[in-house]
Amino acid sequence: MQRRIVLATHNPHKVEEFQAIVAATRPDIEVVGYDGPEPVEDGVTFAENALIKARAAAAHTGLPALADDSGVCVDVLGGSPGVFSAYWAGHAKDATANLNLLLDQISDIADPRRTAQFVSTIALVVPSDDGTPVEHVVEGVWPGRIATAPSGSGGFGYDPVFVPDGQEPGAERSVGEWTAEEKNAASHRSRAFVALAPLLSSL
Repeated sequence: MQRRIVLATHNPHKVEEFQAIVAATRPDIEVVGYDGPEPVEDGVTFAENALIKARAAAAHTGLPALADDSGVCVDVLGGSPGVFSAYWAGHAKDATANLNLLLDQISDIADPRRTAQFVSTIALVVPSDDGTPVEHVVEGVWPGRIATAPSGSGGFGYDPVFVPDGQEPGAERSVGEWTAEEKNAASHRSRAFVALAPLLSSL
């Protein structure tokens, strides 16, 4: 019998990505989407926002809850957009506008100074009988750089302009050109999940 765990997001792309990542190593856990109210994400770090979302989902559903807060951190911008990645071009959360604004801001910056990292912080909140939930926070970092123009139609968010490190020179691709399987095996979320997996044994 599968144990259900709720993923505190209304983003269907994240739900699909987490379902694939979790299924690869913990097929006994079923990741379900969250349909409850969205809390105000007023944290100033990925960890704070992830905990805000996970606590809200656990309280609303009574289930163990996972929440991911993630974004792209560009070195020449001092780590921005960071926690503001989803709102970089305004509160409409327009992914294309966010991406275009980022490219415009660093348009005069050439390699090798376009370095960046995708960062994922995952919070796990497990309700307990005594009313004090058990909480864990883990992080995954995926280093790379920002391309000068988008490429590929896969992924979402900043994927079309993020070129991960470790690829064969001359054959480098943005994450927008990767398959879902390739991304799920290497991404910042999968790296965070590696750290999270041992903590799920208590579920």
